[in-house]
Parts: sequence; C-alpha cells; structure tokens
Amino acid sequence: MLMQIFIGSILIIITIIVEVFFIEVAIKNLTRFGPKIAGNSNAKGFAVVLIATTLWLVAALTVATWVWSIAFISLGAFTSLEESLYFSMVAFTTLGFGDITLPKNLRLLSGFIAANGLVLFGLNTAFLIEVMSRFRGGDK
Repeated sequence: MLMQIFIGSILIIITIIVEVFFIEVAIKNLTRFGPKIAGNSNAKGFAVVLIATTLWLVAALTVATWVWSIAFISLGAFTSLEESLYFSMVAFTTLGFGDITLPKNLRLLSGFIAANGLVLFGLNTAFLIEVMSRFRGGDK
C-alpha cells in the first residue's frame, strides 16, 4: 500500500512538472507572438491563439497520459501498450468504464491517476481562462 502511495505521488509530481513546463512554453510564446497574432480585437487572431493554446495543452495532457501508461507497463499491470494507454486515458479523464482494471496489488493507483487528471484539467482550464481574459479583455 505504501509503495502505491509513493508511486502515485511521484507520478503526479512528474506530470505536474510536465504540465507546468508546457504552460511556461505557452506563456513565453503567447507573450512574444500573441499580440501580433491576435491584434486589436481581431476575432480570427484570437481564435488562432485560443486554438493553438488548447492544442498545446492537449499535447501536455497526452504526455501525462503516456507517463502513466509507461509506469503501468513497467509495473507489470498490463501486457500491451494499447491496454495500458486505454486504461490510462479512461482513468485520467475519470470516465472509468471498468472494462479494464488494475490488478489488486496496484488498484490504489486508479485513484491517483483520476485525481491527477482532475488537477491537470483544472490547471489547463484556469490557464485557458487567463489567456481568454488577457486577449479578449485587453489586459495585454
């Protein structure tokens, strides 16, 4: 049990670091190129900024899902990459179909990956709201 808590905590820390790195890169690029692309009240430019930022954040979530998937494979929870990725995506998004589950000795990690997904989706939502507010609200 303690090992699962340790592993889950480490994986959450790793994925948060990855997410913050992606957000940091987004901030640097938005600061540099955002005003040029969005312009003054340019709806198309704003849409481009919002689409690019959203896709970038989805890429970060994809990396986080892969981190969990690789961990599950390494721990012997799944025998195939497809099964591991499927479980990681379903658990990370808290969809939780239940058709594929972790072995009993690793099942606490299910809660960790679900909590991780909630935290990262919340972080992404907050960041997207900030981007929208700065580019729409004129707080450049």
